Amino acid sequence: MEITRARRKERTGVVKSNKMNKSIIVTVTRTVKHPKYGKYIKKQSSFMAHDEKNECNPGDKVRIMETRPLSKNKCWRLVEIIEKTK
Repeated sequence: MEITRARRKERTGVVKSNKMNKSIIVTVTRTVKHPKYGKYIKKQSSFMAHDEKNECNPGDKVRIMETRPLSKNKCWRLVEIIEKTK
């Protein structure tokens, strides 16, 4: 009997803070259509992610993936840095 794991969620966002040891805060922006007026609105969510090598800096564009809970607020981990800030 094989046990298959569900696909893990992935998000792309910008690093807002890296002041913690091995942790970053990533801001993910998405556009949502207003139900009544039809205008597209930008909404933001912040996720705390695990950065094992402390390689991210504020402004970097990164991809994070859902994982098991690593602490009280941290259940995402860094997959890759898409674009480094200048």
